[in-house]
Formats: sequence, structure tokens, C-alpha cells
Amino acid sequence: MVKTQLAAASVVGKVLAGASLTEVLQDVWQVESTLTKQQRGAIQDLSYGALRFYGQLEAILELLLKKPLRDKGLYHLLLVSLYQLQYSRALQHTVVDQAVSASRCLVKGSAMQGLVNAVLRNFIRQQENLLKQAAEKEVGRYSHPQWWIDKLRRQYPTNFTAILRANNKRPPMTLRVNRRKISVEAYCNLLAENEIQVEWIGSGTLQLSQPIRVECLPGFAMGLVTVQDAGAQLAAPLLDVHDGMRVLDACAAPGGKSTHLLELANISLSILDNDSKRLIQVQQNLERLGLESERLICGDASNPDEWWDKQLYDRILADVPCSASGVVCRHPDIKWLRRESDLVKFAASQQAILDALWKILNKDGKLLYVTCSIFAEENTMQIETFLKHHSDACRLPISGAAMVDGQLLPDTQHDGFFYTLLQKT
Repeated sequence: MVKTQLAAASVVGKVLAGASLTEVLQDVWQVESTLTKQQRGAIQDLSYGALRFYGQLEAILELLLKKPLRDKGLYHLLLVSLYQLQYSRALQHTVVDQAVSASRCLVKGSAMQGLVNAVLRNFIRQQENLLKQAAEKEVGRYSHPQWWIDKLRRQYPTNFTAILRANNKRPPMTLRVNRRKISVEAYCNLLAENEIQVEWIGSGTLQLSQPIRVECLPGFAMGLVTVQDAGAQLAAPLLDVHDGMRVLDACAAPGGKSTHLLELANISLSILDNDSKRLIQVQQNLERLGLESERLICGDASNPDEWWDKQLYDRILADVPCSASGVVCRHPDIKWLRRESDLVKFAASQQAILDALWKILNKDGKLLYVTCSIFAEENTMQIETFLKHHSDACRLPISGAAMVDGQLLPDTQHDGFFYTLLQKT
């Protein structure tokens, strides 16, 4: 456990300094190539958990420390250890003993080891009272930045607390059955044969009772199933594709929505992304599922002149870059890396992409605007601005999955998404 505590503390420190959690963990896996699957799982769990509840853990640590701790490594080790004591099933005395041992690898001298021991044992003794005190401030109560809490309160006054709670949950593992290869009923039977419990929550959507490694999913390598959030699975059906259509999936990587479109109809699909490395992942997903796209394009969605072949598209999926505020249960680092000023930058990029893609859409064609955000600046306000400047655009009604004005809020079954279907008149 000492090794996993130290590794998780290092990961948390790098993320709080501005790095992406996913990228930091990938670096750890490359550098520490001898880690077992159990060690990797433990490091990931501790890193995600400490960041998920960072607001609360930081508030508790401030109450326990008489003065600020200069050594950042020790501070992050205490955050990870507090997460274990509050949220894991590990024995309390084991967590404390291992944290003290881990501290010896960070600082010399018994004083700091005594501090670690005292802080963690004081938490155990005063746990209930400390949790109450930490919850007196909203950052400690909800484990989100104050600006984020304030914005949600303004935009969702009746249910902002439910959104905050959903953001702090462990995400479900949801599957999309490839019905070109197997029926949903048949795949459910296959899961049952392998003693994997599942709930059928949509037309081709299955939610596992407990997440498992993808290699343990029956038929995964053969392309029978894809791991994809239930909210994200709404995109392809909403775009209303039919056989023979010419379709563009812009900002497509890693390709979950692209492959879904190809499963629904025999279309000529161009897949666009500005990251060549992520397009490799798209190609791998296509090959696993036994699907083919017309073109795989590395390019900027806001500048079609660089890559467009001058033939208009019947359908365009614009899954634009955004704050990702709807998927923080899967990416808890986003809460602490985002700044309110980022929303202005994202909105400008989204508008540029929308304007550019609209020009290459056929008459009577449809464009589905998608974000994984719950902030109005990127969603309803963005579409209102677009419609004011494009008289040839009309917004089509969409329904399903408890969406309100196109906004799907995060809950126990899916992440947060925004959908608007536009038609060129």
C-alpha cells in the first residue's frame, strides 16, 4: 500500500498543479511498467477519489493542521490517506501505519512522521465533528469550486444540489450492443452465462451492476459491444441517418458516436478530428467492430477549406469541444482545472465550428449540435446566438431521456449532455 499511496499522492499533486489526470496516469503506467493490475487499480481509485472529494478533504485538512504544510508531497499524501479513511474499506490502523511509512520516503526526520500519524489519528477520533465543520462551507460540502456552485445555483435553482451530488458519484459502466452482429436479448443471455449482472435501460443500452475490465466482456474483441455512456448513445439516433446519406462526424475521436452511426445505417461517413493520435484510436474501434468509414480526416472543424472535398453533407454531427462539465464523475480533475473564464474561450470556438460546418450542410440537411456540458453559455445561449445570425436555420424538436430544452442532466444512469437538432431551410 505504501507504493500505491505514494504514487496516488504524486498523481494528485501533478493534477492540482495543472496536469490532466488521464495523461498523468498514462505517464505512471509507462514509467512504472512493473505495476500489477491490482496496484494500477488501487492507484487509480485513490487518485480519482481524492480529486473527486478534494474540496471536502482540503477543508478537513485545514481544520487538522495548526499551520500550512510546506511540503506539498506530504500534503497530498495526507489528502489521499484521508480519502481512504473516509471512503475506502481499508482498515484504519493500516492506512495510518502505511501513510507514516510512506512519509519516510518523502521527508527525513521523525517530526514529519509524527505529524502524519497525529493528523490521521485525530481525524479518526473527531471524524463526525470534522465532517460537519467541513460542510459549513459550500466547497467543503459539495467538493466543487465556488464559482461552479454559484453558476449552477443560478442556472438550475431547483436541482443544482442534485447535479453536484451526481458529479461526485462513481460513474456507471454502460454498454451499447452492436446490433449488426447480435441482438440485445442474445447479448444479455451471453452476459448471464458469464454471471455478469446487467440492467436494460434503453433500446440497445445495458448498464452493468458492477464495472469490470473490458477484456472480461464476452465478445468485446469480436465487436459485439462498445462501452459508451447512456447519454452519449442518444446522439446517433437523434441525427436521423438513413441508407445512402453522406454524413460528417466532426470532432469525432475516440469514435463512439461514429461507430454508432455506422451501426444504424449504410452511410458514407467522413470522420474528422484535429488529433492524429486519437484518429488511430478511431480506426482501431472501427476495425474491432467490423465497420468502415469513407474518410478519416485530420483537420480543424472550424476551417473546412483545409480538408473539405466540396461535396455537401446530408447530416453533420458537431460534438464540439467544451468545458466537459457534464462528465466530471468520470473526470474529477476537470472541476479543479477549469476556470470560469474558460467558458468564454469554449463558446468562441464552438461558434466558429458551428458557422463553418453550417456552410457545408446540404439544403434540408440536419446538424446535431452536441456538448458534454451543463453550462448554458455553451448550450442554450450558444444556440440562441446561432439562430439570430442564421435565418436559414430552424431548431427541430427532440425528446427522450428526461431532456429539458435539449439539456440532459447527469444522474445515476448517464452523464450530462446537451443536444440541439438544426435543419437548414
